[in-house]
Amino acid sequence: MVGAGPGDPGLLTREGERWLSQAECVVYDRLANPALLDLAPDSAERIYVGKQPDRHTLSQEKINALLVEKTRAGLLVVRLKGGDPLIFGRGGEEADELIAAGQEFRIVPGVTASIAAGAYAGISLTDRRCATSLALVTGHEDPDKGDSTVDYKALAGIGTVVFYMGVGRLAAICAALIEAGKPATTPAALVENATRPGQRTVPGTLATLPELAKTHNVKPPALLVVGDVAALGAERNWFESLPLHGKTILVTRTRRQGSRLARELQSRGARIIEAPTIAIEPPNRWTMVDSALAQMESFDWVVFTSPNGVESTWGRLDHLGLDARVFAGSQIAAVGPGTAAALQTHGLKPDLLPETFTAAGLAVALTHEKIENAHMLLLRGDLAQPQLHDALKQAGACVRDVVAYRTVRPEALRQDALDALTAGEVDWITFSSSSTVENFLHLTAHAKIDLAKTPQIRLASIGPVTTETLRQKGLSPTAEANPHTIDALVAAILAAEK
Repeated sequence: MVGAGPGDPGLLTREGERWLSQAECVVYDRLANPALLDLAPDSAERIYVGKQPDRHTLSQEKINALLVEKTRAGLLVVRLKGGDPLIFGRGGEEADELIAAGQEFRIVPGVTASIAAGAYAGISLTDRRCATSLALVTGHEDPDKGDSTVDYKALAGIGTVVFYMGVGRLAAICAALIEAGKPATTPAALVENATRPGQRTVPGTLATLPELAKTHNVKPPALLVVGDVAALGAERNWFESLPLHGKTILVTRTRRQGSRLARELQSRGARIIEAPTIAIEPPNRWTMVDSALAQMESFDWVVFTSPNGVESTWGRLDHLGLDARVFAGSQIAAVGPGTAAALQTHGLKPDLLPETFTAAGLAVALTHEKIENAHMLLLRGDLAQPQLHDALKQAGACVRDVVAYRTVRPEALRQDALDALTAGEVDWITFSSSSTVENFLHLTAHAKIDLAKTPQIRLASIGPVTTETLRQKGLSPTAEANPHTIDALVAAILAAEK
């Protein structure tokens, strides 16, 4: 049983990630961030058992039976539960069923929603000046047990009280606390979607908060924080003050390449939807690559024009039982910092990096190296334009152009991306190459998504080549990276938001 944390996937513990990476079956809740499912192996079975107040995918009894069934089948099952498995999460009931069935289990704690909501809303749940005690209370009790067992008189004397799942009974909870002796002027706050990009804090008092919740249309999941500390969070609310908070950004790079861009944007508050529009595949045949690698001593220069070329080449080197020593007699050129970083992970520092991180910029930098009669190997993708090859040949170099990988289009755009586009939830789309533009437009054509007619969606381009492709399609990017790097792309989006 793994606590998935409150929503931000970065709050999963390392131990939780370790078990997910080994899972053969993942049984997950509604409040467990779906992004965490990507940590499980592709082969793992994924079973959704989420519950909403008015609709349960499976009853608790059926969930218990499912866990027993899957563990008895010999599978390593991860029961992924929002927050912490034992804080209002029925983890104890599920553990009891496993014990009764004679099944072995582990419990991995998670960051519970109350602690996370306080931290992300800037509310210190305890404070030696005004709150030296803390109570966690469910606002949604077991309907089968009859009368409420919540002791409101006792809670009236607690410094800070946090109610889980209490939005539906907010007015009744506030009234009960006032009746029990808590002053009506006691500060209180609702934290909706804690730690998620849509987080929203609505402050008030016990007397005013029920009406404020209606005015602001607060929906579950939300936590109610009651106590003097609730009045101290406004200036500390760092998360909702992040520059991209509340923005939804579609990232169209390959999943592997998009992760760093996604992290950088998430760290600034954005909701990220990964929608890969390209996939990287090996060349149809390795013959040309293998031949070039076998003759490396004959090349004066080896030129890499993307991180994909680096990773594909290294995968082949490993397959052939070779390593970076094959490049010992050659100088190395990289098109930009991303490609240089990929090389450095394999122990190689490029000898040349152009000032402008494009194929044209690389051509200019190489022609300044007096490459006449030099033997040059270009390890590139199948869709590479001929300009670099032609410029080097014109400068007198002997150029061997080898396809090290293929860029292919996925069969479909991810459904969550299509849903967000259709619902008008997307604020930005990032494009990192001409291929991402071409493929995105192809993959969305059947859904009748026309970016030219949706000006509320802003476009961000990695550089002038991608921008030109957008313009050829009748689209104008709001932001363009300069230089053509991930960091500059993030900076361009931030500047446009300002």
